Amino acid sequence: MSTTYILIGIVLLAFILISTMIKVVPQRTAIIVERLGKYRATFTAGFQIIIPFIDKVRYRHTLKEQAIDVPPQICITRDNIAVEVDGILYLQVLDPQKASYGIDNYRLGSVYNRR
Repeated sequence: MSTTYILIGIVLLAFILISTMIKVVPQRTAIIVERLGKYRATFTAGFQIIIPFIDKVRYRHTLKEQAIDVPPQICITRDNIAVEVDGILYLQVLDPQKASYGIDNYRLGSVYNRR
């Protein structure tokens, strides 16, 4: 009776370990994996395997183009005519590693103060 519970516990523990090892990365997505707090790899779309409790998925980036609406602004032309200008910014992550380490807020484009 008790060996049955022990076997069920071992099977359940093995299932949990295997499920944490397997990562399926969707298309147009990149994940940054750190091993013990240090950058290890950038995983792109597909089936990926990590070591549980040692590797950790730290960042997830979408590689799709993102549109950010810019609020309307009033500008004055060279011939002193006021014109209201609308805008849209299109952003896309090209290098997930650089996007993960060093940019505080990609919407504002501010960078950490490196010393």
